[in-house]
Amino acid sequence: MSSFFKMKFIPFLILLLVSISTVGNTAQAKLPFTVDGKPLPSLADMLEKITPAVVNITTEAALQGTNLKDPVYRHFFGKKLPAKKKRTRGTGSGIVVDADIGYIVTNAHVIEGAGKIIVTLTDQRQFYAEITGIDTSADIAVIRILPERLTAMPMADSKKVRVGDFVVAIGNPYGLGQSVSSGIVSALGRTGLGIEHYEDFIQTDAPINPGNSGGALVNLKGELIGINTAILGNSNGGNVGIGFAIPVSMVVNIKDQIVQNGEVKRGQLGIEIQDVRPALVKAFKLKDGQGALISGVAMRSPAELAGIKEGDVITRINGITVRNSANLKSMIANMRMGAKVDMEYVRDGLVLKSVATVGEVNAASYTKGQEVIEPTRMKPKPPKKYYQDPWNF
Repeated sequence: MSSFFKMKFIPFLILLLVSISTVGNTAQAKLPFTVDGKPLPSLADMLEKITPAVVNITTEAALQGTNLKDPVYRHFFGKKLPAKKKRTRGTGSGIVVDADIGYIVTNAHVIEGAGKIIVTLTDQRQFYAEITGIDTSADIAVIRILPERLTAMPMADSKKVRVGDFVVAIGNPYGLGQSVSSGIVSALGRTGLGIEHYEDFIQTDAPINPGNSGGALVNLKGELIGINTAILGNSNGGNVGIGFAIPVSMVVNIKDQIVQNGEVKRGQLGIEIQDVRPALVKAFKLKDGQGALISGVAMRSPAELAGIKEGDVITRINGITVRNSANLKSMIANMRMGAKVDMEYVRDGLVLKSVATVGEVNAASYTKGQEVIEPTRMKPKPPKKYYQDPWNF
């Protein structure tokens, strides 16, 4: 049975034996170098410019072995056997987003619990990395290395990404080293997968595998559109053509907050929300089942001040269609405190508009229940000293 899981390193060795029998003469067709005098299209030039911005990340976490002070252990073995440390290693990918300072973004699960973080560039230089900050709710982490001859990845506009766009995934699958694969954007705004607390994934069929976590999903202009984060597959981790990437707009917002403020504060409107079930479409005089139904409003909240009431259905935010409650949750959470929100909502069959200011809300002020959209208060780990000399492993 298929299941969702994070992409993690799985050591493996596959031996492929191919037996070919031929009868008589065979002819093998070759791809032409040119068509009508023009060279065949290639991604090589684009990749040559941006692949130095994608790095391989290797982590090591030391786990204490048998405890010599354990009375049961001492009773049977005395002091003959020394305590041992077991080391676990993981691998993933990262993207240089600031070449002048040395900031790299990756997935939080790539470096989670790491005692050592080593970053390997495409030119094989290696650096120890320090942790700048982690946001586990969105699975984003920022680390830093010495800013020596680095290449930063250019950013795309997430709003311009469309289903059917050609994309390229760059990462470190299975710890083999930097690899690229291509495909298309299969879907946008995937939510409700249970992978992260805040979800708004880009779905792609570009082959990605364990080890691609934290790697880049880029368009044909060589611009970052997302960070590869999870795959849908079977228990052995093989790729089945369904991968998920965090949109670059969310990545940049979280990175900026971590770097500037040392924490991530997510915006709130002060509302309880739920999906619009089919049975409610007719009752609320809606055109379709899209939108988020307001089931509770906090007193003195941004939503109440904007005139939102229980029973309203929010259908658009800043001109963008709200598909469901999870979609609205991610949209608001990705906004900064004080941001203005143009809301379009349906009440008694009428389409109304209002403007709210994103802010913080006291959960005790709710008319019912607890807030669905919660802030994440992230206290970054203290920075570790980082070095240029490589970690030998």
